[in-house]
Amino acid sequence: MWILYGILSAITAAIMTIIAKLGLKKIDPTLATTIRSLIMFAFMFITALVLQKHKLLGQINSSALWAIIISAIFGALSWLFYFLALKEGPASKVAALDRLSLALVVVMAIFFLSEKLTWQTGVGALLMTIGAAIMII
Repeated sequence: MWILYGILSAITAAIMTIIAKLGLKKIDPTLATTIRSLIMFAFMFITALVLQKHKLLGQINSSALWAIIISAIFGALSWLFYFLALKEGPASKVAALDRLSLALVVVMAIFFLSEKLTWQTGVGALLMTIGAAIMII
């Protein structure tokens, strides 16, 4: 299922980028990110209620909660920087730069998650980096 979820994530992220670029023509990126975050909060809150995931709140330990909190802060920064870049730059080039996160995740996963670097992952990350560089030139 993770592959399907990954594909759906890529498709919805692409759609979001195009629609956001259209919306950013007449709105400040910080305000747009704030509005987007509020709508996402409402959507996820309703989703958690409908799927009854709110019943799992008591199972979250403090270290997991802190990881989620810190992740949320970096996620908010990522969205803010993405919208700031998208406001000024071409959507295709901004998206290419944003996807450099893949190469960074590969490196960080090796150091922080003890993941093993395979030749496929290394070559794939290198090609993604080269592709992003070519796209933004």
